[in-house]
Amino acid sequence: MLRAFCRLRSGLTICNNKDSHRAFSTTITNFSEQQQHGEKPKQMLTENERQILDPMIRVDQSGEVGAYYIYMGQIAVLGRDKKLRPILQEMWDQEKHHLETFDKLVGDMRVRPSLLRPLWEVAGFAVGAGTALMGKEAAMACTEAVETVIGNHYDDQLRSLVQLTEKNPELKDLGKTIAQFRDEELEHHDIAVEHDARQAPFHSALKAVIMQGCKTAIWVAERV
Repeated sequence: MLRAFCRLRSGLTICNNKDSHRAFSTTITNFSEQQQHGEKPKQMLTENERQILDPMIRVDQSGEVGAYYIYMGQIAVLGRDKKLRPILQEMWDQEKHHLETFDKLVGDMRVRPSLLRPLWEVAGFAVGAGTALMGKEAAMACTEAVETVIGNHYDDQLRSLVQLTEKNPELKDLGKTIAQFRDEELEHHDIAVEHDARQAPFHSALKAVIMQGCKTAIWVAERV
């Protein structure tokens, strides 16, 4: 399983580095274009906004890293299941988009990313593959648990953004993005339940452990 993770991850490292550079380059280009065309630069963030948004973007990027690698681990184990593969692939593709978006936001907003990204990658893959090895029901229970926490977490962030956008309307687009991603994560939750998540062995205990792990990861990622 570790060899499979290393092979899958090695193909992504170069892409991630290019994406980060591209995000930074895009920010500089956009600013230059604004100057050339006489456009008004975007409103600078206040210190209070920065204190709220920096950990918000950092933890969201970290969460999407974990979710991305959870689905990678599940597909590594269950990818040969012809009925389940398309379902997992669709959810994984959405997580790819979520991660790409937050990777770009980290660059655009000059947010320090989590120093523990390699840990989130390994942990995500291990949780995804580990629960998949317990059976497809356990894999779905994992998705149910993770998406429950992420959905609630995004709801909390949206409540904070409502207050911020009253003074800085330019943050409305960020709110729309998080609301869209929240809805997609909750859709993943519903798909997992429909595919027998609650039939997993020791479902309640498994769900509780994974949810607590996610909450702990959120607390750490906001700070480190």
